[in-house]
Amino acid sequence: MNQNLAFADYAVFIIYFIVVSAYGYSVYSKRKKDEHDAKAYFLAEGNLTWWAIGASLIASNISAEQFIGMSGEGFFLGIAVAAYEWLAAVALIIVAVWFIPVYLKNKIYTMPQFLKTRYNESTALIMAVFWLFLYVFVNLTSILYLGAVAINGLAGGEYLHVIMVGLAVFALFISLGGMKVVAYTDVIQVAVLIIGGLVTSYIALTTVGHYFGVGENAIAGFKVLMREAPEHFKMIIPKPTATSSQLEIDKYLTFPGLMSYLAGIWIINLNYWGCNQYITQRALGADLQTARTGILFAGMLKLLMPLIVMLPGIAAFVLYENGHLPQLVGGKDGAYSAVLTFLPTGLKGLSVAALTAAIVASLAGKVNSISTIYTLDIHKKYIQKEAGEKQQVNIGRIAVFAAMLLAVLFTWNDILGIGGVGGFTYIQKYTGFISPGVFAMFFLGMFWKRTTGTAAIVGVILGFVLSVLFNEYAPMLFGNETLLYTAYPNGKGAFEIPFHICMGLSFFFTMLAMIGISFAGPKVNPKAFEIDAEMFKVKPQTTVLIVITLLIIVALYVKFW
Repeated sequence: MNQNLAFADYAVFIIYFIVVSAYGYSVYSKRKKDEHDAKAYFLAEGNLTWWAIGASLIASNISAEQFIGMSGEGFFLGIAVAAYEWLAAVALIIVAVWFIPVYLKNKIYTMPQFLKTRYNESTALIMAVFWLFLYVFVNLTSILYLGAVAINGLAGGEYLHVIMVGLAVFALFISLGGMKVVAYTDVIQVAVLIIGGLVTSYIALTTVGHYFGVGENAIAGFKVLMREAPEHFKMIIPKPTATSSQLEIDKYLTFPGLMSYLAGIWIINLNYWGCNQYITQRALGADLQTARTGILFAGMLKLLMPLIVMLPGIAAFVLYENGHLPQLVGGKDGAYSAVLTFLPTGLKGLSVAALTAAIVASLAGKVNSISTIYTLDIHKKYIQKEAGEKQQVNIGRIAVFAAMLLAVLFTWNDILGIGGVGGFTYIQKYTGFISPGVFAMFFLGMFWKRTTGTAAIVGVILGFVLSVLFNEYAPMLFGNETLLYTAYPNGKGAFEIPFHICMGLSFFFTMLAMIGISFAGPKVNPKAFEIDAEMFKVKPQTTVLIVITLLIIVALYVKFW
């Protein structure tokens, strides 16, 4: 087992870097004549193909929190964590059929613009500022930190800050070319991350087969995993009892069995895929059928993701429990890096390239969305109203630099404490503080015209307050059991409610409050906001894609229930 990268690994990585950079520059050169056009810079001129949209969605979504964080949860929880990916495919179907038509019909280019069109200027400004803080201080920082830690472990453990800066610079190089460069380089990125991820999973399984004497066979290795860690192949985490161990309680706190499926995981996925500038921006400039096909293509690719990002974590667990892995660096989040050490020279470089591709694609997509929101929804409206096309593009590029610099500074010494918890859970839990209110605001805004702007503002604030209450204070106020929930010891002498349940409770009471406030207020009829039944109709080929995706998901759940 070689822990360091060899010359051949560096050579593979350098080839990947050159190919992505050269292709990105060629895409940029072709559209250089339009480089001062704001729509071209922020929305890729509205002419992305369906496969570019789908690949870019996946490349932007699959990053360090998946490769590192979800692999870590695979080590800890097992296949239950795959629910995030498989139900994301269902969420993407919902977004393609019902959400995207609303955005495209109303010519929406940013999420704050939707809020302004549907509600009012104040709601749009509040959320624009909020999203900027969330994207910079939660998403960018976590992606940078987890990615740098993983690659640093393979490079010898002495280059954390150098790697962090290198990832940031590489992402800047891509994102400064605008959305079209980001999207089309993502096609290469997603190919690299899928191929490299599959190679890593294959080697992990053959390694397990080797150590357990069944031959270097991936299928035999998978059977060993199911035999040695049967509890890791259950989709539903059982509810703890009075005799449960702390480990069983911790697993339930992370993923509370069937309760996760009642609200929490749906709120996470629908808010992420349907109400998130970072994601929807890829489809906002396209026509409806192209956007739908691209989103459904991304949904089908999501079905592969557990094989790539979760299976190595389960393999690491079995190897670790049987003494074939050294102590994991960074706890469960070190599982993926530990598996990479088993790869032969050259393939290790490919896997590092895959990890880098995922990190850089997510960073580039995120800062592009940050610059879009800042430029179009804040700077152009409130600071420099007369800014022309060229000025908007320049402002967007400055915003890219500023966002990345802030992320690097806040990640430098792990100021936010990302390393103290699992990276994947860190992101899900703390974005979950605001997801219930934001999703309620979007959901009611899209499908109930009676919803008022006052209700929207109250909803997003109340959703956050309730999330803080249920996550931090309710266990102390009510003890370990109430009619609404059951709280469990978190290992630190305090009680805690599973954050999926907290999200469900926050969403439920936020929806009630928003509906009550809307009924109590004046009737509204947002004339500038259009919605009709015709826009939700789907073509036969779209229906076929949806049915195939749903059948695969049902089969997977039947297998691992």
